[in-house]
Amino acid sequence: MLKVLKMQSAHWQSMRRHVIAQAPLEACGLLAGKQDAVEAVLKVRNAEQSPVRFRMDPQGQFHAFEWIEANGLELLGIYHSHPSGPETASATDIAEAAYDAVHVIWSRLKRTWKARGFWIEAGEVTEVNIQIMSEQ
Repeated sequence: MLKVLKMQSAHWQSMRRHVIAQAPLEACGLLAGKQDAVEAVLKVRNAEQSPVRFRMDPQGQFHAFEWIEANGLELLGIYHSHPSGPETASATDIAEAAYDAVHVIWSRLKRTWKARGFWIEAGEVTEVNIQIMSEQ
């Protein structure tokens, strides 16, 4: 279980732009990297095209996993948005969590988007600290 997920500000902003652009629909994607540090944000189309549910496009998800493997990286996170809340993992998120990865959930409160990280395993949810690193 990861207790912290580190990423550059550019990765954070890439996810943020994606969820804003997709609203009011849920956006989704993968975070790839090594150990606890994100090296790439891979946007995947939400096949559900829904404001309350996401399912990654199978072909897009497959290509993203191929890219992760080809670049010697690991799946560190899965991100998606809750445009109308909640700001935590939903019952559906918990029931359908299938990968050992941090679930980064973006939610919008009024006009402000924020994100929190969660580790979901065997129905248990633990919050994960997300550290935004300044560009070097």
